[in-house]
Order: sequence, then structure tokens, then C-alpha cells
Amino acid sequence: MLPFAFVIGQSMLQVVVLITVLAIALITELLNSAIEAVVDRVGHEHHDLAGQAKDMGSAAVFVSLALVVTVWTLMAIKNFLLLRVL
Repeated sequence: MLPFAFVIGQSMLQVVVLITVLAIALITELLNSAIEAVVDRVGHEHHDLAGQAKDMGSAAVFVSLALVVTVWTLMAIKNFLLLRVL
């Protein structure tokens, strides 16, 4: 998606915003993977807090991906669809 940031963004600020939300999603995924690795390393027996930690990490990834979809969609609508209407 990174190359498309330069197509969708019409200014350098827009390109930076598009790349930043992608970086946030990548960082969140890396942190979620780290949480899961630590929880699995500590033990494989079921523990409620371990499950909550994994669930919260997955929720953080979902929120960051929702942010990516929202920002990219709004930017595409603003730069392409509204341009044709006006």
C-alpha cells in the first residue's frame, strides 16, 4: 500500500498521514506478536489474564487496521470523488 500513498495523497502532508497510519498498524501488529510470544513462552496452560492480554493485543491490531481503512477511504473520497463532483 505504501506506493499508493503517493497516488492517493495530493500533498506531502496527505502522503505523510497515509504512511503514518500504515506505520501505526505495523507497529501495533509487531507489539501484538511480542505479547503473544511472551504469553506463550511463560506457559501453555490456560490462564484468564493470558487470554485477556492476547485478546487486547488483537483488539489493538483491529483498531489500528480500522484506522487505516478509515483514513485511506476518506482521503480517496476527498481527493478523487469530490474532485469530480466539483
